[in-house]
Amino acid sequence: VLLEEAGVQDGGTWIVAEGGEEVKGASSLPMAKAMDDILVAYAMNGEAVRPQQGFPLRLLVPGFEGIFNVKWLRRIKVVDQYYMTYNDYGHLNRRDDEAGAALGMLIGPKSVITFPSGEQQLPSRGFYEISGLAWSGGGAIRRVEVSTDGGRRWMDAEIRGTAYRMAHTRFSFNWNWDGKETE
Repeated sequence: VLLEEAGVQDGGTWIVAEGGEEVKGASSLPMAKAMDDILVAYAMNGEAVRPQQGFPLRLLVPGFEGIFNVKWLRRIKVVDQYYMTYNDYGHLNRRDDEAGAALGMLIGPKSVITFPSGEQQLPSRGFYEISGLAWSGGGAIRRVEVSTDGGRRWMDAEIRGTAYRMAHTRFSFNWNWDGKETE
């Protein structure tokens, strides 16, 4: 809405969002993303954004790495090309061109097994439900695979509930453990 109200011209293909941080943190972001779902937040849960969260304004970029969520937003520039900013330093290896730059910002598919995990010990061999969460910055989770033999074979897990775009998606896998060491 802000960009439309400002009258962004067709040649503007990127935005540069600048924060008021000491290092002058800024992020280059594709205009298509900005027009899709980037938010400028001034409040959260009925109160103003707190200083540690970026008061007075914070840019929120769903599906992108956290460094692109600019705190203490002070300026948004519309530009016609990708700009290398301080925040981009750690992402250089993924940005050979503008298309690669936009793709390199997305959080790729990730997952975590929540049961069994960590130091949890299974009491004995038998039937168990392996469960966890999967997510992606680029869309909805459509498939999850689980391996119980260190990655030699993969089996489809079941998606639990509805998989929404950029949201945690619960999955489970029915497993009959033979009591031997597994990974």
